[in-house]
Amino acid sequence: MVLIKRYFINKAMLQTKIDEYLAKRFYRAGYAGVQIIQFPLGTRVLIQAERPAMIIGRRGETIRKLAAVLENYFGLNNPQITVKRVDNPDLNARVMASRIAVFLERGAYYRRVANVMLRRIINAGAVGAQIIISGKLRTERARYEKVRWGKVYATGHQVEYMVDRAVIHITLKPGTYGIEVTIVKPAKTSDYVRIKSPEEVKDFVEELREEMERLREEEAKKLAQQPAEAGGGQGEEA
Repeated sequence: MVLIKRYFINKAMLQTKIDEYLAKRFYRAGYAGVQIIQFPLGTRVLIQAERPAMIIGRRGETIRKLAAVLENYFGLNNPQITVKRVDNPDLNARVMASRIAVFLERGAYYRRVANVMLRRIINAGAVGAQIIISGKLRTERARYEKVRWGKVYATGHQVEYMVDRAVIHITLKPGTYGIEVTIVKPAKTSDYVRIKSPEEVKDFVEELREEMERLREEEAKKLAQQPAEAGGGQGEEA
């Protein structure tokens, strides 16, 4: 049992190390995540990013260097790397945090960047979103700026499948900046209740009404039979 636990712990730690390495190296490419699948003949590494061309490189040069790093440094057996474009980058917290980091490195104003990215997230269909940028924003004393819109869930079962959160740190001239992006994706919450219209429940109401009429008739027949049975019993006793 101990060896099984150790195996899964080591596997999770390895994936976390690779994920952090790729996030730090390819954040300009809009890195979104990695999936590692081990096979008997090798290891398949599936990378999702907003701009796959920056990870592949010219004639595949960057991806060959990355395969060598994964094999020699992280110990993956014959890594086969596949780079895929993320489906909806505006609803991916890591991609949006990377965009904010790139804009801040270019010298853009942090408050304007946060508002523009928040608007893009909401226009993509998110239920809610929150962006926090912390660091030496205007003075020598560190502070943070928070923008928020809609419903941002922090507890409950819906956090497991609706909320996407990412944190990125960048180093600028004033110091280290922290960027936290939380996106609530469009989905039904665990306590979702919808009241149906009368047209939707018309057939169900008709079936329920017919069932109630049938039960009422059966009950009336039983009540009509009870006096006759009681009268027949009294005659036999006399």
